[in-house]
Amino acid sequence: MWERFGYYLMLGIFSLYMLDSWEKGGMGFDPQKKSDIYGTYIGLVYLTPFIGGLLADRLLGYRRSIVMGGLLMAAGYLGLAVHNETAFFISLLLIILGNGFFKPNISTLVGNLYNDSRYRDNKDSGYNIFYMGINIGAFVCNFVAAYMRINYGWGFAFAAAGVGMLVGLVIFILNTKHVREADVLKPVKPGDLSTGMILASTVLPMFAFGILGYFIKGVTGGTNPDGNIFGTDSNDAFIFGCVPIVGFFIYLMLKSDKEDRGPIAALLSVYACIVIFWAVFHQNGDALTVWAEEYTHRELPSGIGTAANEVGMAQVVKYSEYVDIDQSLFDAKIAELTVAKEATAPGSDQSKAITEEIGNLISSRKYFENLPDDKRPEQGGSLLLASTELFQSINPFWVIVLTPVVVGTFGMMRRKKREPSTPTKIAIGLVITALSALVMVAAVSSVNIHDDKASSLWLFATYGVITIGELCLSPMGLSLVSKLSPPRLTALMMGGFFLSTSVGNKLAGILSANFEATENKGGFFFLNFGLVMFAALLLVILLKWLNRVMREKGVF
Repeated sequence: MWERFGYYLMLGIFSLYMLDSWEKGGMGFDPQKKSDIYGTYIGLVYLTPFIGGLLADRLLGYRRSIVMGGLLMAAGYLGLAVHNETAFFISLLLIILGNGFFKPNISTLVGNLYNDSRYRDNKDSGYNIFYMGINIGAFVCNFVAAYMRINYGWGFAFAAAGVGMLVGLVIFILNTKHVREADVLKPVKPGDLSTGMILASTVLPMFAFGILGYFIKGVTGGTNPDGNIFGTDSNDAFIFGCVPIVGFFIYLMLKSDKEDRGPIAALLSVYACIVIFWAVFHQNGDALTVWAEEYTHRELPSGIGTAANEVGMAQVVKYSEYVDIDQSLFDAKIAELTVAKEATAPGSDQSKAITEEIGNLISSRKYFENLPDDKRPEQGGSLLLASTELFQSINPFWVIVLTPVVVGTFGMMRRKKREPSTPTKIAIGLVITALSALVMVAAVSSVNIHDDKASSLWLFATYGVITIGELCLSPMGLSLVSKLSPPRLTALMMGGFFLSTSVGNKLAGILSANFEATENKGGFFFLNFGLVMFAALLLVILLKWLNRVMREKGVF
């Protein structure tokens, strides 16, 4: 729970922080660079679990890996509190490495607790409850992020993520005796590759292919003057870098004995299908965050707004004479204030006041840009808005509310001998996820977004729908890995599950970059619908074979 508190606190404000001006404490990146970094980060943060899972399976054990990962992530979050571009990228690297040790092994530890024959039938439900628990952290974190950012600045918000991670580690270490029996290293089979050989045949080629992808150029011209194959140098490097690891898993399947080959092949097939789920789902931190920031009514009702403002959790936008002036005049005003700030003592009350004025002018102009006159206050008046990061709590809110419903429904079906198999649940999750994209198509159609803002209820609706799909897919994917993986390879195959998440996350960044570049927002979300439905249909075609593999494994 505390690890997800830190991760989603950081992710909820990550895009906003990168877009915010340097004067306001942000990084001042342009939208393209922001989406590129976002996609690369959430891609790499789920790529390293392949390595962390392997090392835990063979050398470190799960509990030791979890503690190492937690410490690295805490250092990374605390590093983001330093307003410096070098510290920014070093901190992201620490979080990426830490997640590699933490993510696959905490999930494997949960599955191992259910390996006893007395509890095996409850593994799906166990992962659902685990998933609900971690989403409590994901729900609470955004309120903390909003409060810390509004009242103290970006740095304190990131620091809160690091403190939360340390709190979680203390709790885990004090209670580690309760999971000791689930932390057992599995012996390798004759013919299995050694740990060193696996790392040499995957990690080194991964870097080599990544460097090749960074420098290789395709066809130039049109909208691709630099010749990038997947849009940017980092996109090319990431996609090329994944090729050796994907190749390793295919090799692992082909070299396995008959007992292991079917289950590994089944898992790889599911991984391929759920890449698209993550490509759509993890647009919540980029495309949907931009939608909430720029195209959603965020004005709070007077009573709620006043109360939120009193506790420092409302964003204030002032309707001033600078909102509607020509862009060149507005830029001149910002430049004038910037010069005035540079003439003051750094950190002084006057400097802080000018920084706040610059921030208020920029955020007010952006919010009022497509707000109709009849919804604006009097000249000089203000609106109290819900902070954009609070919308990131909608999804974990639905997870907490809907998990008992989903677990109860499948439990009732189990008692009636009608519970769908785990792959069938994943296919259902994909279909429901596709429907969530149609909700956003309707949101775009509900209003002319260039002259007005859409209701915030559309975000509540789309997150509600996609959460049902998520609960049928994400914890079920973890459960499927735990059920089908050869015992000595469970954390490694869990790393493979997160590799599919990694590729999907990178695609989320690539797709989100198109969201800001295109005028056809409805077409953007309809493309998401088509992509997920294609993946769902592919998995439906494979269901008969997947269910047969599970029966043969004895885990149907």
